[in-house]
Amino acid sequence: MQGLVDLLAGLPLAEWMRVSRWGYAGVNTLHVIGLSLLFGAIVPLNLRLLGLWRGRIPLAALARALVPVAAGGLALALVSGALLFLSAPADYAGAPLFLAKIGLVLLGAGSALATHRAAARSAADGDMADRLARLPPTRLRLAGALSLAIWTAALVCGRMLAFTD
Repeated sequence: MQGLVDLLAGLPLAEWMRVSRWGYAGVNTLHVIGLSLLFGAIVPLNLRLLGLWRGRIPLAALARALVPVAAGGLALALVSGALLFLSAPADYAGAPLFLAKIGLVLLGAGSALATHRAAARSAADGDMADRLARLPPTRLRLAGALSLAIWTAALVCGRMLAFTD
């Protein structure tokens, strides 16, 4: 593992992340934007999965609008996060909060994929948003609660990294 960390730390891009004040600040800003898009999209979607606004906002319509925003936010957060990791790979690789954050991100993404996979198997007609809306309410509530808990914990772990040695 140390060999990989040393290899990453020696990359020109890693050096740029360490010495470029504006480069690091720009990448950090992109990371915050990605997290904002991700969290800003999943909170209302998960609240709807939990039953909020039932009858007033169709789940399928909300999912059609918010799932691509969440996916785009996740992609931006992952790419920018990888660049931020390069600024201090040895520090991050050894930080329990960072490892917890990465585990939670994987768990959150896996949970979302599992819910979408269940929706894909649930019916042969309609788009993914229509199929998602047809999952049993208990399954939707569980998916919403898990997602909110996992992504909130990931966000907290990531933010707390700024306050550790």
